[in-house]
Amino acid sequence: MGFKRIGWIGTGVMGNSMCKHILNQGFEVSVYNRTKKKAEELVNLGARWCENPLEVSRNSDCLFAIVGYPADVEEVFLGERGVLSGAKPGSILVDMTTSEPSLAKAIYEQAKKKSIASLDAPVSGGDVGAREGRLAIMVGGDRETYEQVLPFFEYMGGNIAYMGGPGAGQHTKMCNQIHIASTMIGVVEALLYAHKAGLDMEEMIAVVGKGAASSWSINNYGPRIARGNFDPGFFIKHFVKDMGIALKEAERMRLSLPGLAMAHQFYVAAMAIGLENNGTHGLYKLFERINNPDIKT
Repeated sequence: MGFKRIGWIGTGVMGNSMCKHILNQGFEVSVYNRTKKKAEELVNLGARWCENPLEVSRNSDCLFAIVGYPADVEEVFLGERGVLSGAKPGSILVDMTTSEPSLAKAIYEQAKKKSIASLDAPVSGGDVGAREGRLAIMVGGDRETYEQVLPFFEYMGGNIAYMGGPGAGQHTKMCNQIHIASTMIGVVEALLYAHKAGLDMEEMIAVVGKGAASSWSINNYGPRIARGNFDPGFFIKHFVKDMGIALKEAERMRLSLPGLAMAHQFYVAAMAIGLENNGTHGLYKLFERINNPDIKT
């Protein structure tokens, strides 16, 4: 594989589990997270704590990052104390954040000037997929670099695809988010209807989830809704960010996506009533409140 020293930036809901899979393979891992406490588990398992992204990159042959927003990605990779300030020629940088395709291209070009390779490799699968090593990973960049990093991707996921040049991974993730956005509306409406009709929601999911209406969302998030568990596998606030990126890209391409635009507005409304830190399935609570204004979130 050629890499012994691995860097990891971002140890949130998904990043913690993803990094753990690599750490469990016996690699020397340097880690940084904006909130140090969220990296404590990894440090206790043997990871080396670093004070900033620059320090991580100085101690890494291959570095992975999964953070929150495009602004975070820009700071981590291109900032004054960012990764590119410390990475050595011949190293590889992998951004697994869902971010802007244009930013992925900018990182690629800046890295290339320093003889450093980069990939954009956003993921799908939520907290469960991250924990179980079953993420879908969509990769953009040079194929040769992809082949070098593939063994690491295989520690984290089972559905891994090279999609093309820089930015292609991010564009593929936008397709994923566009599809999920409207699907989630169908999931929460079906569950709300089942509840109103007096059905057992979990029994309904067991039937519908095996037929033509089957989807990952209803089979994984449906039972959580039925049990009143709205903990985040993926935050509403981050999903709003993703949909905003997709809408911006669609506008640039002069592409009308009314389903996405509608879903985006529903999720913005969910944030407006304080649901931003719920999982994306927390949209159910917004629809529940629309149909019963006396309900308080």
